[in-house]
Amino acid sequence: MITASQLRAARALLGIDQRRLAELSELSVPTIQRMEGSESMIRGNVDSLMKLITALDVAGIELIAEGAASHAGGRGVRLKA
Repeated sequence: MITASQLRAARALLGIDQRRLAELSELSVPTIQRMEGSESMIRGNVDSLMKLITALDVAGIELIAEGAASHAGGRGVRLKA
């Protein structure tokens, strides 16, 4: 899944605001705000989460899962090559 921190970092890498992410993911701005305001893992219905993850993927963001190959082993995001 995706954490609120990953979502904020992904937006920063893309240089977009919450409104633009809402447009790309076909979600409302309040939904994006709630997701980013989560404590850790983003909660929401499966359809909304899939729209969000798909929009980030299409925009060029790769989500890095906890424990994936990295020096520290934590979660993260990066731009696709």
